[in-house]
Amino acid sequence: MAIVPNDITDVIEADRKNVWHHLIQHKPFETIDPRVMIEGKGMRVWDATGKEHIDAVSGGVWTVNVGYGRERIANAVRDQLLQMPYFAGSAGSIPGAKFAEQLIEKMPGLTRVYYTNSGSEANEKAFKMVRQIAHKKYGGKKYKILYRERDYHGTTITTLSAGGQPERGAQYGPYTPGFVQVPHCLEYRAQVETENYGEWAANQIEEVILREGPDTVGALCLEPVTAGGGVIEPPEGYWERVGEICKKYDVLLHIDEVVCGVGRTGTWFGYQHYGIKPDFVTMAKGVASGYAAIACMVTTDEVFEMFKDADDPLSYFRDISTFGGCTAGPAAAIENMAIIEEEGLLDNTTAMGARLIDNLNGLMEKHRVIGDVRGKGLFCGAELVADRQTKEAVDEKKVQAVVGDCMAQGVIIGATNRSLPGLNNTLCFSPALISTADDIDEITAAVDKALTKVFS
Repeated sequence: MAIVPNDITDVIEADRKNVWHHLIQHKPFETIDPRVMIEGKGMRVWDATGKEHIDAVSGGVWTVNVGYGRERIANAVRDQLLQMPYFAGSAGSIPGAKFAEQLIEKMPGLTRVYYTNSGSEANEKAFKMVRQIAHKKYGGKKYKILYRERDYHGTTITTLSAGGQPERGAQYGPYTPGFVQVPHCLEYRAQVETENYGEWAANQIEEVILREGPDTVGALCLEPVTAGGGVIEPPEGYWERVGEICKKYDVLLHIDEVVCGVGRTGTWFGYQHYGIKPDFVTMAKGVASGYAAIACMVTTDEVFEMFKDADDPLSYFRDISTFGGCTAGPAAAIENMAIIEEEGLLDNTTAMGARLIDNLNGLMEKHRVIGDVRGKGLFCGAELVADRQTKEAVDEKKVQAVVGDCMAQGVIIGATNRSLPGLNNTLCFSPALISTADDIDEITAAVDKALTKVFS
């Protein structure tokens, strides 16, 4: 399929003059055109010039899980908007109730869904609940929230306060107090040599709890697989030990599934690979595959019941998300979930994820610049190094050159970006869950050519 580019010079000029894009330096747009995307179908998108690209990052940020052009989702959103587009979340809606029921069926042990408009906001809600529980149950003392080096939880000042990526938060301080970092768990860059690195890395969380005082630590917030910090799956033994530590010290476990949730790793949620029992789960991106804005904070009856003291006028969760009352989100999410089930996309994600890892491992045999390949499902990374022995990171300009060369070939891939000083060196892949073997092979073939060109 190809589209015929229309004359949209006026659109490009309006974009250049008026739009402030995300995550990008605008100085080059003084002499070159900003990229404007026009159409998407399946795995492919077309820009304003008519150039076709295969999208290996699902909308640029791990979002369009079921691919572009899903008419049934668009129709469901249209129908819902005509019936009832919005009412504040202090009241319910038909799609809100139905999707919450379907979602909870996929998450044993969790019972309540709180709707919000973004992943950052969903994480903020969990943080606020932890703080309110600290006041209700612990005299305000158990308020600290632990987060992990390299993890990312959002763009607000408070979620940046819980972010383990220094370049994301640089120049935005001072930060919200009460957030404490624990070490990362990337075995490829292990802090020590030990037989069971996963258990050792988890034990460092316990060390931080003991240092801070167990009576001051209320929650631990972690990504099941670290996303923008380098696509990191925790080593064997890590999650089991994390669960034990949280239980031992009465620390609530908050799992951030904004990237991993709704099929990305081959299960409905990333944490479900590891047998852990979270108290909070947050999600956004793939919940409706970008067809409507929706995010959710899901929790347990045990947490919910703490906010039901009718004799205390401050006991309930005194919070609102304005656009958490939009009905388009859950209407789209219902169809999105149905597509994943009906088309067997969880199984496809597992199979195509294995193919992607195999192909990347094949490239690692050919290109010494690839130091490590890792990931889960259709969520994979390849870390580029100047020297495999020292693991010195490749200059990030060369990493971006690989991304740029793939783009020129018509393949959109990602890379760690403004995350870790000196370690923005991991290529990122998150194609839609509908990916075929031919799609995966086309993506890795482009990477092969780009690596050859940039590092020859």
